[in-house]
Amino acid sequence: MRDKWAIREAVWTTLEAAGVVRGKSVHDKIPHFLGCEDAAALVSELPEWQAARAVKSNPDQAQRPLRQLALEQGKLLYMAVPRLKDERVFIELDPGRPEVDPRKASTISGAFKVGRPVYVDEMQPVDLVISGSVAVNRAGVRIGKGGGFADLEYGLAAAAGILTPDTPVITTVHPMQVLDEELPWTQHDVPLDFVVTADEVIRCAGDRERLPRPRGIYWEDLDERKIRSIPLLAKLRE
Repeated sequence: MRDKWAIREAVWTTLEAAGVVRGKSVHDKIPHFLGCEDAAALVSELPEWQAARAVKSNPDQAQRPLRQLALEQGKLLYMAVPRLKDERVFIELDPGRPEVDPRKASTISGAFKVGRPVYVDEMQPVDLVISGSVAVNRAGVRIGKGGGFADLEYGLAAAAGILTPDTPVITTVHPMQVLDEELPWTQHDVPLDFVVTADEVIRCAGDRERLPRPRGIYWEDLDERKIRSIPLLAKLRE
C-alpha cells in the first residue's frame, strides 16, 4: 500500500498534468477541480442534503459551490476557520440575516466579513458534514492535504455532541481523485458516506462495512508542535 504522501503527490501531479484544476498549482491544497459546480448540483439532489438544516463545511474553493447552495437553500452554515487559527474555530453563517449574501458569504473573505465566529459549544447540532479531499476510494476512505484539520474539526464537534456517528459526511472531487486501491486509514481519519463527482454519486460502504467514526480528539496522535499551533487544542490541554 502506498503511503499518504505518495498518494497526494501522485494525485496532485496527475490533476495538474491533465489540466482539470484551477490555479497554477494544487500541490499542498484541496484541488479546485473543474466540474465542482456540477458535483455540488448532484449533492443537492440527495435526500440527506435536502433534509439537512445545519451544515458544517471546510473552507476550500472546491466546496464553495456547496456552501453557496446551502445558504441559498436556507441552511445554517458553519465554515471552519482556515487552519483553526482561532479558539472560535467556526464561522456561523445564518442565511436569514440580510447581510449574508450566499455568493459572497460562501468565500473565505466574505464569510469573515458577515459571519459570526463561534466556539464549538455555541453551535447548533449539525445534520451534514462537507469535507474536502485530495484522494478517496469507493469504500469511503479519504486522504486530505496533510494538515489534519478536517479530522480535528470533526473530532472537536463530535466531542461536543454537535454531530454523531450517523451524521452523513460528503465530499466532492474530480473523477481522477477516485482511486481504485486500498488507502491508508487511522483512528482519527473521518470516513465518507458519499463521494460525488460531476457525473456520479458514490454511496460508500454500507452500515456493516462502515469504518468507525472518531469520537473526539485522539491526543496520542498529535505532536507538540501541532497542539501549540492550534489555540483551541492548547487551551483544551491545559
